[in-house]
Amino acid sequence: MQTPPLKRIQSVDTFRALTMVAMIFVNDFWTLTGIPYWLQHAEADVDFLGVSDVVFPCFLFILGMAIPFAIQNRLAKGDTHPQILVHIISRSLALIIMGLFTVNVPDINEEATGMSQELFKILMVVAFFLVWNLYPSQEPSPKYLFKGFQVLGLGILIYLAFIFKGNSDGKLVGFETKWWGILGLIGWTYLSCAIIYLLAFPKPIVLVISWVIFSFLPIAGHAGWLKNLWPSGPQDWILANGAFHSFAFMGIMATLLLEWFQAKNRKIQIPSVFTIIGIGLIVIGILLHNFFIISKIQATPTWVFLCSGIAFILYASLFFLLDLQDKGRWFQFIRTAGTSTLTCYVLPYVYYSVVSFIPFRLPSFLTTGSVGLVKSFLFSLMIVGIATLLGRLQVRLKI
Repeated sequence: MQTPPLKRIQSVDTFRALTMVAMIFVNDFWTLTGIPYWLQHAEADVDFLGVSDVVFPCFLFILGMAIPFAIQNRLAKGDTHPQILVHIISRSLALIIMGLFTVNVPDINEEATGMSQELFKILMVVAFFLVWNLYPSQEPSPKYLFKGFQVLGLGILIYLAFIFKGNSDGKLVGFETKWWGILGLIGWTYLSCAIIYLLAFPKPIVLVISWVIFSFLPIAGHAGWLKNLWPSGPQDWILANGAFHSFAFMGIMATLLLEWFQAKNRKIQIPSVFTIIGIGLIVIGILLHNFFIISKIQATPTWVFLCSGIAFILYASLFFLLDLQDKGRWFQFIRTAGTSTLTCYVLPYVYYSVVSFIPFRLPSFLTTGSVGLVKSFLFSLMIVGIATLLGRLQVRLKI
């Protein structure tokens, strides 16, 4: 008998929405001055956890939570494993391509490229929408026109990649993988974790073992054990020694627990259990702090366990509010950030570029201290509002 798919849970989409709003908010800090250090990203060698350092782990955590929902629903609709695998690969490739563009564009040599960074970004994002927009599928729809848009967008990306010249160690270079960018890291993480889940479902023991392995890898990598196992090979043989996969598998484990508690009709226990798990992970992180610093840039195991614990506790709070107390209307104004997440992420590239052409700058008091933080928060809400408007015009990134 086929296992029924997971029912959609309010708190998953809302957690994704809140995380995206937070990501837009902290990514706007570069426009501000005089804001508290504890809100910002800590530098690579500084033993500190800034609020900004928690945002990306939370996003990967909710990415992991969403994987079982997506795959089980596709299986329930009759998709075969090969079809789902193709979907996973195509989604990952799209994210990796976008990440490759976004991570390279800050280093563009405008003279050698023959294009300003601002125009490059605008054309880049326009091409993203042309290729990966969620075009109407119902009849009558000009499908050939939509295919033409996709071909045009692909042509623009190929052209931009061909002309791109960046500065690297005093040399002109083309695209470099570097650290792949946020979208690229998400793409690689999703590729691995989604395939593992697809192959393992419905065998929880395989998923638990995978979670244990990915949770152990950051410790092994930073302790030098991987180097001892493979002296002649690269030390970072998996992205960040498996730190990003660890966050995603924390999310997958959270969804497994949700399944179990719902099947036992014990939903009311979920917030307390998740909070206890979160506290336990934070305690492990504190213990690991005796051996490793807290560093997002270095992706230390201390950072992994502390942020995983925080993610569990935050999700527990949201589950209590939304799924037990039915307070979803509190977060309705940011709903689009949870359903059009990728659209929200790329829109600031266009906004900053367009604004740079306008001979007007905000007065300094609007970009300083507490007032500046309010400005950045309102900016994040504005981006969500623009994404909502675009969605009504059937302009929405969907991969």
